[in-house]
Amino acid sequence: METEPLIRAEIICSAYNIDLSFIYSLHETGLVEINSVEGHAYIMSSQLGEIERLIRLHHELEINLEGLEAIGHLLKRIQDLSEENRRLRNHLHPDENFE
Repeated sequence: METEPLIRAEIICSAYNIDLSFIYSLHETGLVEINSVEGHAYIMSSQLGEIERLIRLHHELEINLEGLEAIGHLLKRIQDLSEENRRLRNHLHPDENFE
């Protein structure tokens, strides 16, 4: 079984010119998962796009962490509802592809 590549949080912070505390704040609000390996914080590579989006919202639109948390949870809810809608449509019309 392959494991997903991890990126050290300090490298992400350096690349995007952000403080490590911002990553930890995203983690505390449940928007980002941090993996700790030998005392260092790592982020799964699949989360990089989400982190980039949150950084843009925070810096370009000046949305605070509470706003990012609300937006993140709303987007997750929309994604869940879209998936549920797709499953229900496929259940009702199995011969059609709704993806």
